[in-house]
Amino acid sequence: MKKQALPLALFRYLGRSFISFVGELGAIAIFFFYGFVNIFSYPFQPRKIMQQVYFIGAKSIMIVALVGLFTGMVLGLQGYYTLVKFGSEGMLGAAVALSLLRELGPVLTALMVIGRAGSSMAAEIGIMRISEQIDALDTMDIDPIRFLISPRIGASIISFPLLTSLFDVIGILGGYLTGCLLLRINSGIYFNRIYDSVVMKDVTSGYWKSLAFAIIVSTICSYQGYFTHLRPGGFGARGVSLATTSAVVISCVLVLAADYVLTSLLL
Repeated sequence: MKKQALPLALFRYLGRSFISFVGELGAIAIFFFYGFVNIFSYPFQPRKIMQQVYFIGAKSIMIVALVGLFTGMVLGLQGYYTLVKFGSEGMLGAAVALSLLRELGPVLTALMVIGRAGSSMAAEIGIMRISEQIDALDTMDIDPIRFLISPRIGASIISFPLLTSLFDVIGILGGYLTGCLLLRINSGIYFNRIYDSVVMKDVTSGYWKSLAFAIIVSTICSYQGYFTHLRPGGFGARGVSLATTSAVVISCVLVLAADYVLTSLLL
């Protein structure tokens, strides 16, 4: 009897987990849809959106630029010592530019923003939840999702492509510093290879990825903070810390998974 009961218990557990997972995905999708639609509802909130653009975008410029610079320099260094084995060191500019535009730019920008702004987003909304500020908005007949979530989603959609562009440009400059100034590749060849190899599809694919990552990061981080009070692991400060941790981990995993899916579709 015990041997027969064990597979049944396992199937019950897997079934409950799958149903819970599907329900969670549905709740997140509805949460995003409601928040996104409210961006365009009257009265508009340009001031709140610009405040979030400043927080999510402008305040992330330094960390994105710094990571972009060193990423480009590392790509230039590693790419040179790989290409020189085949006598193709002149292709370094194309290798650095395509790596940044197609993959590393959008992904690393999203990961940096998750660490700097996404965690803060989840913690801020979570604290508002446990301190009953969100309940107070409901009491005053103010839609909390429209007031708190919609500006963050709109600001992320604006900020992520701009930060990705900054990362790509500074990364290419970092590759130039390593390849041309340190390893003595001709700068004309470096930039000419970029001009010959990069097409508009490479640029637009990076922008599509950055838009998808903006939606993922803003939705997941806001969702985790907004429903902090429903977490089974704890309430109060512990609940906020767990929500913030979950927001960062889930966002990073989904960004990498979405990058694979989008790369498969856009190639």
